[in-house]
Formats: sequence, C-alpha cells, structure tokens
Amino acid sequence: MEKFLLPHYCKTIGTILVLIGIVFSVLYLKFDFNYTSSVFAIISIYLENRFFIITQTNIIDEITLILFVVGLSLIVFSKEKNEVDHLNTLREIALTNAIIVNTFFILFSILFIYGGGFLGILVFNLFSVFIFYLIFFYLSFKKNQETEV
Repeated sequence: MEKFLLPHYCKTIGTILVLIGIVFSVLYLKFDFNYTSSVFAIISIYLENRFFIITQTNIIDEITLILFVVGLSLIVFSKEKNEVDHLNTLREIALTNAIIVNTFFILFSILFIYGGGFLGILVFNLFSVFIFYLIFFYLSFKKNQETEV
C-alpha cells in the first residue's frame, strides 16, 4: 500500500484545504455567502428537468464540498512523517473499521432520519468514510506509539 501513498507534504496541503472548506461552510451556512456563476450541468433539476445545459448557480457549496473531499483525500493518502511498514496494517484495520461504522451510520440514518435532515446526512456521507478512517487510524497510531515507548 505504501507505493500508493503521496508524499508527507500533501498532508499539510490537505489540512489547509479542509480549513478553507470549514471557513467556506461557515460563511455559506451562517452568513448566506453567495457567488452565482455560469456552470455546465449534465443534469439540472429545479423547476424542470434539463440536460446538458449552461445554467446559473451558487457555486460556493460545490467549491466547499470539493475542498473537503480533496483535502481529506490528501490527508488520508499521504505518508506519515516517519513512515514504517507496520503502518500499512494500521491503515487496513482503520479502513475496515471506518467502512463498518459508516455502514451502520447510514443504516441508522435511513431508519431514523427523514426529510431535509436525511439530505444533510447524504452530503456528510461524501466524506464521512475519510473522517471515520482518520479517527480510527490516528487513535491506533497513538496507541501503537504509546506501547512502543
């Protein structure tokens, strides 16, 4: 798995992108930050179904989601500062646990969350596996470091 990992400095770039994404999401949700632009849409469903068109939309939400997904991807797929072989095992376990927890999270949401709240869960699900993975990986990484000392 190590041959698929990005250099360590990509983790810093990813963190910066996630922080910018947090700022954008606060501006968007709390202060109604809006920037309307023309975009190409394969499918646009508002009042009518339209296909392969140029349309006007507030692109801040798309930019915010892209910042989160790209930033978290860079963090997850970057090497640690001191990369050692046993980290691959920790990564595999963390990924397995993240997928299991995310599956239960989705099932819980399907059963108990409805309407607009469920739409929010679907948006969160775009990067929830990354978040769960990072939590499990760094908890096991920290535990592993404590046992080595």
